[in-house]
Amino acid sequence: MGFFSFIQEIAMDLGTANTIIISDDKIVVDEPSVVALDRRTDKMIAVGAKAKMMYEKEHPGIRTIRPLRDGVIADFTACEQMMRGLIKMVHSSGRLFSPSLRMVIGVPSGSTEVELRAVRDSAEHADGRDVYLIFEPMAAAIGIGLDVEAPKGNMIVDIGGGTTEIAVISLGGIVANNSIKVAGDDLTADIQQYMSSQHNVRVSERMAERIKINVGSALTDLGEGAPEDYVVHGPNRITALPMEVPVCYQEIAHCLDKTVARIETAVLNALESTPPELYADIVQDGIYLTGGGALLRGLDKRLTDKFNIPFIVAEDPLHCVAKGAGIALKNVDRFSFLMR
Repeated sequence: MGFFSFIQEIAMDLGTANTIIISDDKIVVDEPSVVALDRRTDKMIAVGAKAKMMYEKEHPGIRTIRPLRDGVIADFTACEQMMRGLIKMVHSSGRLFSPSLRMVIGVPSGSTEVELRAVRDSAEHADGRDVYLIFEPMAAAIGIGLDVEAPKGNMIVDIGGGTTEIAVISLGGIVANNSIKVAGDDLTADIQQYMSSQHNVRVSERMAERIKINVGSALTDLGEGAPEDYVVHGPNRITALPMEVPVCYQEIAHCLDKTVARIETAVLNALESTPPELYADIVQDGIYLTGGGALLRGLDKRLTDKFNIPFIVAEDPLHCVAKGAGIALKNVDRFSFLMR
């Protein structure tokens, strides 16, 4: 882009756990949704991965914030600063002026008008001139490569950090959907609670996340693909003395069972409200899993066995929403489901 090109087009997946930005068909930002602020002046100290390194390690002069909780903005000012900081990474070099932005942002399908307005306002305060919103399951379907405008049923289960979005899509619209505030953060909290109650060891949110990544599972029998035990270090909950606890995937599968069951119930509710013709398409083509939660070991098999419908983990599930938002950005005049 030249010096006089003051409009830049970006697509953003503003997630509870991670924010992904696409510009010129490339993923240019993939950072944790965390911002560090000076507690006295409220000026931004760090954003993204640098702020995540400070998370749960800061002194009283710094506060690290995850501005989004359960898929919605919990701290408006921090969210605006985080968006500014992440957008600055996109056009940090070769410009004297920050460009005006044309943006497409993925939002939970269960968002209220107030929550949609909060995202739009944050984007506009971060130099967004034309701001379009797209529901995350619709963006995920486009990112997978599905023809969302066809007279055919496609079902998406997008498990993010704060919400699980379940939607049946046909003819460019969402026919049936279920958005629940049960997702990756709840799995992490389950692990924290389990380690405290069963092993008497205190673990941080970040440590619980590492346990989830290393030995997280939806099944107690993974066969040959089973991960090795993960050794957890932390203080004893009662004595504060250091502990070393090996954790296996089977016990983590038990501790995550109730949360996974809640996701299963939400999928069932969405299927119950799906028209029969679209239901037939879904049974034939399967249901697509996207988002970070799709990477939980054995989840696709557990859901396939439960519903007798194939569940398919999308290729690159973490970036489906952002990629779909990027495609929608090129088709803002064609896609009637984009919200302004």
